[in-house]
Amino acid sequence: MSTWKEGDRVRIKTRPVTEEDRKTNRYFDHMAGLVGTVQNIYSETEIAVKIDEGCMSPVTAEVQAEATRRMREKFIGSVSEEQRKQLTKEELEFNAHYVQLVVSADLEPES
Repeated sequence: MSTWKEGDRVRIKTRPVTEEDRKTNRYFDHMAGLVGTVQNIYSETEIAVKIDEGCMSPVTAEVQAEATRRMREKFIGSVSEEQRKQLTKEELEFNAHYVQLVVSADLEPES
């Protein structure tokens, strides 16, 4: 099993993308150097890391912001006016977490 545990602060290693990575969709250039917290350990090949917003590239942050905006729109469109009135401002303006599934070997302790 993994040497990582939930709550560990980690960095995704920077390395070249291999042909095997492309076949299995396990590592991409945009993941390199991202920092976050281990959220869940599914197996040695599936570790969920919640990425810190501050370490995202401008492009990744923009994509995440757009995805969050769309999720909010979809959520608001799925509840009735009466239900919407019962929600707090924080509930209506929720932030979506950016989580990456990472192979254990591609993680290192945050330094």
